[in-house]
Amino acid sequence: MKLKTDENLPVEAADILRAHGHNVSTVSDQGPGGARDADVAVACGLEGRVLISLDVDFADIRSHAPGTHPGIVVLRLSRQDKASIVSVMRRLVTSLGEEQIAGRLWIVDERRIRVRE
Repeated sequence: MKLKTDENLPVEAADILRAHGHNVSTVSDQGPGGARDADVAVACGLEGRVLISLDVDFADIRSHAPGTHPGIVVLRLSRQDKASIVSVMRRLVTSLGEEQIAGRLWIVDERRIRVRE
């Protein structure tokens, strides 16, 4: 699966995904930091990559309606430290292989994954 991790995620998030055979790019790979959400969304669309981010703006279906993008995963974590993110990424990576994500919005927290189609 082609994925892109947002710059708000630690490099370990991309490492976990790569270790499970995914083709992963990062927003930081695109160029200097501080990319606008719209630019990130366009890049993901052009590259056919599912975006994984902590940025809740990507969960706004008025701006990023399901079916209009390759897929978006928004991590809604009560703690956003590296250990918490890594823990959730390890759980998330197994779901990526089991569930359809293309064109969908996944909201992931410590206990569950909610899917908007």
